[in-house]
This record gives sequence, C-alpha cells and structure tokens, in this order.
Amino acid sequence: MTDFQREREALGAWLHRLRRDSGLNGKDLALRLGWAASKVSRIEHGRQTPTTADLAAWAQACGSPEAAAELSARLQALDSHYVTWRRSLRAGHAPRQRVGMELDRGTSVLRVFESAMVPGLLQTAEYARALFTSLVALQGTPDDVPQAVEARMERQRSLYHPGHEFHFVLTTAALRARLCPVEAHRGQLDRLLAVASLPGVRLGVIPDEALLPLSPLHSFWIYDERLVQVETWTAEVNVTDAAEIALYLRVFEHYAAVARYGGGARRVLATVLAELGAPADAAVPPQLSRDSQ
Repeated sequence: MTDFQREREALGAWLHRLRRDSGLNGKDLALRLGWAASKVSRIEHGRQTPTTADLAAWAQACGSPEAAAELSARLQALDSHYVTWRRSLRAGHAPRQRVGMELDRGTSVLRVFESAMVPGLLQTAEYARALFTSLVALQGTPDDVPQAVEARMERQRSLYHPGHEFHFVLTTAALRARLCPVEAHRGQLDRLLAVASLPGVRLGVIPDEALLPLSPLHSFWIYDERLVQVETWTAEVNVTDAAEIALYLRVFEHYAAVARYGGGARRVLATVLAELGAPADAAVPPQLSRDSQ
C-alpha cells in the first residue's frame, strides 16, 4: 500500500468516526449532504479523495463544524503525496521546474530509472521544447514553453556541482522514442554521450538483448533515501515511506545490474544513432569512460 492510499484510508476512518459519533448512518449523512450514499461509502473506505468543500460540509452535517480545520490539515498532508498536475501546473511548467531545481540542489545522490524518454536533467533544449509543447497542448496549461525550457536548462547546472552524484539507467526504448524531429533526436543522443563523461554522472543503458529482471512498470526518481517521485498522466506521486523507498532502491539496483556502462553504453547509443541515419562511428567520442563494462 502506498503512502497516499494509507493516508487516504486514515482520513476516511477519521470521517467514519465523526459520522458514527454524531449518530448518523451513511444514508442519513448522504441525505443531509445531497450526495449519493455511494460517495459517503467511497470516502470512508479510502476509495475517493474528498475536496476541502466536502470536508467542511461533512463536519457541518455531523454537527462538528470545528472539525473542519483538522480535516483540511489532514487533506493537505494527503495532497503532499499525490499532487495533481492540474494543481501543480496551474501557473505553467517553468515554476514546477524551479521547484525541482531546489530538490536537486538538496540531494547528494540521485538515481533515475527511465523507460520512456530521456530524463529532464539530460535533455537538450530542442528535445525539452518538443516535450513541453506537447504537454501544454494536452493539459491545457499556460503556454510558457520558452520559460520552461530555460528553467530546465538552468536546472541541469546541478550536474556540474561537486559533491553530487547522478546515476541514470535508461532502456534502449527510451533512447529510440521519437518525441522530437529527427535532427533534434540526433542532437539529444550526442548530448548523452557528452554528459556521460562528467565526473559525477554515471549513465547506464539496458540493451535490447538484456534479460530484464523485472517488468519496467514505470519510470521513477530516487532522491537520496528520503523520497521517490513517480509521474502519471494526472499527478505526481511522492513516496516517503522508508520501506517503500527501500523497495524502489532494490528495483533500481536490479535494472542497473543488467545495464551497460562506458563503452557498452556508447555502443548502444551509436546503434540508435545509426538507426536515425547518422554514421555510427561519428557517435562515439574518442575518450573512454571510467567504466568499461
């Protein structure tokens, strides 16, 4: 069970006790609120997240309006684990990138597993611009693509800060995904070859022929051993439970164990570049990485 679900169920149990102590059954409360009885049941059993207005109405209907503040506080704690893009991006993508910048700066070791695209910290401006443009069109958020790209490029400065370590594991599918024009795609792959030589960066690529230890259900980012972030189409999920973080660390190590580093990673990148029509040997820089796997 995730942190979010656990806390949503705890909130539902709190609301159940409030209703029970008021002497109301579920149907009575639903009638007072003008809701379907199924909504009361879903909220109490942790299957639906109530709004702030729902909580205030619930407290009022149970004759305990003073409980609304405590309920709202519990909802805010819940929201910190499950943040909808509608709320997070209401001012655009650039402010969200600046929040991520602060998170990066406060992290000593960042581990990233990506199965669908190149991670933001490794993206070129052209690649990032294509992604932000498509997301703005999909989500209907403010069109601040130039500012978002600028913020993402600024965020990448953390790659050059001493004392920070970055370990990226990407699938070959993430490298192949055509999310931008072909010339921008070539530039993105060249960028990966260059970034892999940075002292604090370790880049692993899982080749097509590798036997995957686990199904790549989704991408994730592990900040030290204190936070895991997972993105869905509708929200950002923040995992802070120690046991769950430990599981994500084990999953990451399973993927890292079958990834190729150094010359092996460059050969995979060269293969993908060749598929785009670029000379394969032009993709391989003369310097050797410190990894030789």
